[in-house]
Amino acid sequence: MSIQILFPLIATLFFAMIHYLTYTRVVCHLHIKLQTRIALKYFLIINIISIIGYLSSRYLLSPPKYIYFVLSLSIGVGFILFMSTILYELLRLMQRVVPFNPEKRAFFKRSSDLGFLSLGSAYLGAAVLEGSKDPIVNFVDVKQNRFGGKSYTIVQISDMHIGGLIDKKFVAASVAAINHLNPDLIAITGDLSDAHISIIQDSVDELRHLKSRFGTYYVVGNHEYFHAIDATVEHVKTLGIHVLENSAVSINNDFYIAGVNDLFGFRADTYLPDITKAMGNIPPEIPTLLLAHQPKFVEYLEGFTPSLILSGHTHGGQIWPFHYLVSLTQPYLKGLYPLGSNRHIYVNSGIGFWGPPMRLAAQAEITCITWS
Repeated sequence: MSIQILFPLIATLFFAMIHYLTYTRVVCHLHIKLQTRIALKYFLIINIISIIGYLSSRYLLSPPKYIYFVLSLSIGVGFILFMSTILYELLRLMQRVVPFNPEKRAFFKRSSDLGFLSLGSAYLGAAVLEGSKDPIVNFVDVKQNRFGGKSYTIVQISDMHIGGLIDKKFVAASVAAINHLNPDLIAITGDLSDAHISIIQDSVDELRHLKSRFGTYYVVGNHEYFHAIDATVEHVKTLGIHVLENSAVSINNDFYIAGVNDLFGFRADTYLPDITKAMGNIPPEIPTLLLAHQPKFVEYLEGFTPSLILSGHTHGGQIWPFHYLVSLTQPYLKGLYPLGSNRHIYVNSGIGFWGPPMRLAAQAEITCITWS
């Protein structure tokens, strides 16, 4: 079964279970008016239908942007319901074990239920507000004394997820912001696209306007595998962007930039990552910048020691507290981390988003790295 069918099916079943549990374990136990409970029931029904519509629109349909925005919010609401159900179970447990008399227990129950609903609404509003903000520019100094007093300005973006709400206007604005930083080199660390290239070509084509001293370099992320990766890679090459497919390029005789295909290639059995092919011919004394979509790739270096690794994939957790779940599968979440003596990895939190146009405690970013 192809990923285009399997993923929407699994996602639909997952969210259907969440909505069922939210109704049976939360809505049915809230101390609220009957009319409000009925309204919440219909809200859950509409939201799961919207989730199905969102998943369909990603692979089958192309709805107007405002409809896509509403549908995509349903995914965010589904995640909030997931967390809310867990939180409400904890509240119910507290209500049972705290030694209140019946009158005080009823008051505590009503108060906590109202607070629970208010908190959920505020959480949704804050996440949508932060998700609507323009990406910030994070300036990062990586001091390794590699170039005898010189330094290089590297601008990194990751996880743009072009498609749906990430359109031509967004890409053009991002290109302008990147060019304003006057970089020596631009690195795109995967998940550039989130639809077939034939659908998003006009938006992707804006990347041909990127300007830097030594060029733009790109490695695929896991999402490219979902949407005709061959066609995407071939089109990106026509834009004057260097696609690093387990390969390396010398930059100004000072360092190499290498890039590997994403770890998802092992599951897709195509575009497999190969660190030996990428770095095997680089002299060990030469500084190396490695582009690898997932920070987890540090576990697949096979003895190679790149000076600086640039990754993405995590979105910085995108919506707090989901960074805890991300941390279960990835060793680094966002920001700069040491890897040993004079070696680092930087994990970009993403310039776009996946799923709902929501972020919380993980704002979208463009990273401007000064590597010395």
